[in-house]
Amino acid sequence: MIQQNTMVDVADNTGAKQAMVIRVLGGSTGRPGKPRRKTAGVGDIVICTVKKALPNTEFMKPGNHKARVVRAIVVRTHHPTRRSDGSYVRFDRNAVVLLDPNNEPRGTRIFGAVARELRERGFMKIISLADEVV
Repeated sequence: MIQQNTMVDVADNTGAKQAMVIRVLGGSTGRPGKPRRKTAGVGDIVICTVKKALPNTEFMKPGNHKARVVRAIVVRTHHPTRRSDGSYVRFDRNAVVLLDPNNEPRGTRIFGAVARELRERGFMKIISLADEVV
């Protein structure tokens, strides 16, 4: 369950290391009687701002503030995700992969495991680049 202001790790080789979610696109909005807060799960697209990055990357160039706001897809969540067979999958940390305007990954490598739910959402490029699909 990722919501606004959640700090997430970046699981690709674009140079960004840590990002903060500033908007959830889609996702759920809670239930009746509870606060209506949009949350994102595995496979949801979010808008992030890059907070930590390697030096000399596009995110750390001086005067290039617009490049720090990026679209990303959630690939790992700490909150358990229930599958149709009744099992749950849960990861140690929240992680995203940065996307370009065509919803393709910006990086050429993806670090760590990704959830199998991305295959159902049509992100086959991320599945093929990942080390492990859980």
